Amino acid sequence: MHFRAQKKSAQDVSLSDYIETGSDGAALSLMDVVAEEDDLLETVSRRESVRAVCVAVREELTDQERLVIELRYGLAGTPPLRQREVADRTGISRSYVSRIEKRALEKLRQALEGKGKM
Repeated sequence: MHFRAQKKSAQDVSLSDYIETGSDGAALSLMDVVAEEDDLLETVSRRESVRAVCVAVREELTDQERLVIELRYGLAGTPPLRQREVADRTGISRSYVSRIEKRALEKLRQALEGKGKM
């Protein structure tokens, strides 16, 4: 009996077992090799969501709505701006920027919900 139990457990591997020494001389465990910072599924899902938002911004919004959303949320590679700053850049009132933003976000919400992305 004792030998059977040892034979079964001889193939068991613990994630904390050391498998080799790293290039810096530190011991490397199995967990170090298989562990990943982010969950792969979450990373892929996030990328798909970002892609869907970018497509919706490009396809669903007017030029003016797209500009306001890109400036407000920093989608064009620039830092996000406040409504007052967007108003100054576009030459329209802050309250009109607010209305455009609200309308654009509603369009995006509907488009993304229709595609099952939100």
